[in-house]
Amino acid sequence: MADLIIKRLESAEKYLRLLSPGEQTQKMKAGLVILAPGEEIGEHSTEAREEALVILSGQAEISCAGSPAQAVSADSLVYIPAQTKHNVRNAGKQTLKYVFIVTPAP
Repeated sequence: MADLIIKRLESAEKYLRLLSPGEQTQKMKAGLVILAPGEEIGEHSTEAREEALVILSGQAEISCAGSPAQAVSADSLVYIPAQTKHNVRNAGKQTLKYVFIVTPAP
């Protein structure tokens, strides 16, 4: 039977690794991201991996593959396909807090 992994979603840092492939998981990785108002992650691609973002608090603006940015609020899930350039920006006046989960695409 596999070990259960429980992580607290608390951090004073901008980024907190939650799961690492080869250490706690087979192929999946996950992390907590905290952005101040106006701060962004920067456009990037997860290459051959799918990504899910779970917005915990705040107001995100997510741009994906050259499409217009979309506002996403707390208690939302965003799916980003593999090979897709995207960016996450804090578009609100409060701290943006979200979890990302990345896994190799089939």
